[in-house]
Amino acid sequence: MKLADLAVLAGVSTATVSRALSGHPSVSKTTQERIRAMAREHGVRPNQLARNLRLRSTGAIALAMPLGHARTQHLTDPFFLTLLGFLADRLVDRGYDILLSRVLPDGDEWLDRLVDSGRVDGLLLVGQSDQYDTIERVAARYAPMVVWGVNRPGQRHLTIGSDNILGGRMVGEHLLGLGRRRLLFVGDPGPPEFADRLTGFRAVADAAGCEVEVLACEMAPDHVHATMRARLASGTAPDAIFAASDVAAMSVLRALTEAGLDVPGAVAVVGYDDVTLAAHTSPPLTTIRQDLVTGTALLVDTLLNRIAGEPAASAIVPPQLIVRASA
Repeated sequence: MKLADLAVLAGVSTATVSRALSGHPSVSKTTQERIRAMAREHGVRPNQLARNLRLRSTGAIALAMPLGHARTQHLTDPFFLTLLGFLADRLVDRGYDILLSRVLPDGDEWLDRLVDSGRVDGLLLVGQSDQYDTIERVAARYAPMVVWGVNRPGQRHLTIGSDNILGGRMVGEHLLGLGRRRLLFVGDPGPPEFADRLTGFRAVADAAGCEVEVLACEMAPDHVHATMRARLASGTAPDAIFAASDVAAMSVLRALTEAGLDVPGAVAVVGYDDVTLAAHTSPPLTTIRQDLVTGTALLVDTLLNRIAGEPAASAIVPPQLIVRASA
């Protein structure tokens, strides 16, 4: 039986049958399942490559994580693993294969090579790193790309991400509400997401007449730990620390324990992300939760709308303060 015969049986066009069998987002999930069941019943197994060529589709989506700001960071970071896991599940459910890439930019052409490779139908970028301008340039000519990151006024590329400024403000309000005044931010203030967290944190502190000390460091755990140890050895300890991520906060907790400082008695500590391990540190970590279930659903749906030529827009996911024992 040919696709045309199956289309007659299903009461749809041949193009709809072809799209349904390829998992194209323009065909509803119910219709896809019905046509696939009929195809199995009648032994219709269209050649994947031929179908892709007809549709000008690869059936694959690239998931790329640019790490220009943190070249020693890896995909094993708990936040990235969780985010990538949710994205992979959703893409596979929509019938797509996944091309995963950890990018260490060696110039400004890495993104051009990725989108021009012909291997994928679209691209999801996890973070903007220090590559914001490159992403903006490529977005002017390549539509099926969505980024987990921040949104700036007039920005070309579509983003889905947490309200990092609000998250930073929540941390500041919580710590000041505990009576803390010697505030320290630990992390890399360069990448847009971290910069926004610091901006929100600092705005609350400024309004209360408090200064925020910034301990800038690369985000790899060993770097954070070594930098924090050196800071504690150099003078008066802060009484509150906002770490730019939960993983960084875990390294901060380790350094504070080694220095004999009680958490939260002497120093309150707050992280960001609410990775699974955050509830199991000693003490359990107060943090800002990023809603990755909602965020990843929006990332995938927005990208597939772009691929299908349908309207799509950036979106912001509200953060949530999760209070545990560390602050």
